[in-house]
Amino acid sequence: MPDKSPFVPVWQVLSLPALLAAAVLALGGCASKPLMPYTTETTPLMLVPAIQSDGQDRRGRFREIFCAVLEERAGSVPDYRPCEEALTRVGNEPPGDGKAVSLGRSMHPLRVVYVPGLGWDCFSAWLGMQDTTAAHIRPFGYDMVTLEIHGLTSSRSNAQQIRDAIMAMPREGTVPDLVLVGYSKGTPDILEAIVNFPEIHDRIAAVVSAAGAVGGTPMANDVGQSLLNLLQYFPESQCTPGDKGAIESLRPDTRQAWLAANRLPDGIAYYSLITYPEPGRISSMLRGSYRKLSRVDARNDSQIIFYDQFIPGSTLLAYLNADHLALAVPIARTHSIVGEVLVDHNDYPREALIEALLRFIEEELQGSE
Repeated sequence: MPDKSPFVPVWQVLSLPALLAAAVLALGGCASKPLMPYTTETTPLMLVPAIQSDGQDRRGRFREIFCAVLEERAGSVPDYRPCEEALTRVGNEPPGDGKAVSLGRSMHPLRVVYVPGLGWDCFSAWLGMQDTTAAHIRPFGYDMVTLEIHGLTSSRSNAQQIRDAIMAMPREGTVPDLVLVGYSKGTPDILEAIVNFPEIHDRIAAVVSAAGAVGGTPMANDVGQSLLNLLQYFPESQCTPGDKGAIESLRPDTRQAWLAANRLPDGIAYYSLITYPEPGRISSMLRGSYRKLSRVDARNDSQIIFYDQFIPGSTLLAYLNADHLALAVPIARTHSIVGEVLVDHNDYPREALIEALLRFIEEELQGSE
């Protein structure tokens, strides 16, 4: 489909399109002040290997499932990539289980509740994204719905919207069947929802961070909410400023203080899918923000450092060879010119990834019964 507008969007902070070219200089340029300034007024932190944080490293088994899905669906899913190119091997990845992978109809139907990231309602109409993932997984007995949260508001406000949406969903039986997948800011929105509203717990089988801003991002320390609010004027935008708390919700101090003060509920399975792209897989429009965040740590997806995407105590599923946009925002599929010029590494087999995720979770649920 050809581009309908001469307006060229620029995506820089936290996976979102900025409105003005000036924003590119502000967000992706070389700022003089540190992204993480020196202070003693901070939550005490300790960076430890995921396996030492009460979590599990199940990358080997997830790789087996994802590779099997990719090869089986090679001719039917968009943006196919060989498994070795879709996943990044980091450190000593554990071996797989060697078990056969079921690729037929699900015996434990699960429903993905997808919570998108910052500013989604500002640009989703322009994006013209087709519901290809839901269409792909439904023949296997799964389902998927995207929640219409407010893209410029705080995680606390969006948590209430997530709660209300879940409570309004029809339910069949008493077995938890919802898999809450949070992309970028969608992850802290979900985490606040499950802490604040225990009435939704018996509906939830799992919570997944997909490039989630669990620990926030240093990029939010260099941006004001007023700049983000310019997204209201994006072509076909349907967003409003709301409580104007989105950027504050993404600041590392905010997220780390929240994690220190709130224990995640028991009885829910937690998983992390972490974007860890090779530098050559960063789209041209994101290279400025990648370099900027690399002043803190080069192991980033252009918006979030890899360790800030991990839910404490969760099961580590994979490091994905995709930048922040490529994981979940298929711009190049509907805007080919933008894809060729600005997001030239936007391809990723997202549909196969979600199928593999659901098959992994289903396998774990069956093993725990």
